[in-house]
Amino acid sequence: MDRSGAVAALQRAVAAFEVDGARWCVALSGGPDSLALTAVAAEVRPTTALIVDHGLQTGSRTVAETARQQALRLGCVAAHVLAVDVGSAGGPEAAARTARYAALDAARDGAPVLLGHTLDDQAETVLLGLGRGSGPRSIAGMRPHDPPWHRPLLGVRRAVTHAACAELGLAAWQDPHNADRRFTRTRLRLEVMPLLEDVLGGGVAEALSRTAGALREDVDALDGMARDVLDGLAGETLDTEALAELPDALRRRVIRGWLLAGGASGLTDVQIRGVDRLVTDWRGQGGVAVPSALRRQRLIAARRGGVLALHIEPV
Repeated sequence: MDRSGAVAALQRAVAAFEVDGARWCVALSGGPDSLALTAVAAEVRPTTALIVDHGLQTGSRTVAETARQQALRLGCVAAHVLAVDVGSAGGPEAAARTARYAALDAARDGAPVLLGHTLDDQAETVLLGLGRGSGPRSIAGMRPHDPPWHRPLLGVRRAVTHAACAELGLAAWQDPHNADRRFTRTRLRLEVMPLLEDVLGGGVAEALSRTAGALREDVDALDGMARDVLDGLAGETLDTEALAELPDALRRRVIRGWLLAGGASGLTDVQIRGVDRLVTDWRGQGGVAVPSALRRQRLIAARRGGVLALHIEPV
């Protein structure tokens, strides 16, 4: 498949992408991004396609089976359809994402998983983070490497994957949700990004992606410093006096790391700042509830006798 144009661009992106292991998996939806990635990845090393059937749309089983057959024709050594039950926690988009990643993780058999996120997806993620005030970690966007997840196309525009499918004669599935304006990301894609490109004279997606890259460097540096501090404060509790001496950005990262180590999950900036106020604005207030990684319980971070401590509360 040594071709010029879009396919060649994807070949270069995947060939330059370093992922450990003799084999890998590709998360294949049947859409143009993941289908084009599958076509190129299958040439580089033994590839297993993992197709998640969320069961949320009429005909989803047929879509998944079509994608499975396409993957095998493209040279994948195996292709599996993973049927999932999507819950409701966090809204439909978040619930589907949670179910999808859990299924992929269970099926990958220790292999890394390539995801078809493009530069356009990265730009949309940054905009979502900005609009929600989610802090630098969210605005830093998706990482190229976040084992076991890997994103070789983060520097490639969506138009390239669509063009690659056309060059290869692949009939990609067009997800109706991508045109459904009830979804925030769809409105960003169809309304906000074109307006920004028009107002700012183009290049907005690339600029947002560069912003994400620059912020990731800062986030990684501060996270490394926070890990060192947390190691020095090792224990189930945190000394508030020692925390109060730290710069704000570093202290909140130490608190975040402590909460995660204690079993917290899905932390928001608002929750972390709430726990931070137990250190910086202590007036005898009660504890701060944070979500637990375990079902049917939550964690309460509270200040007692000059230390922060976590305790479990059933829900």
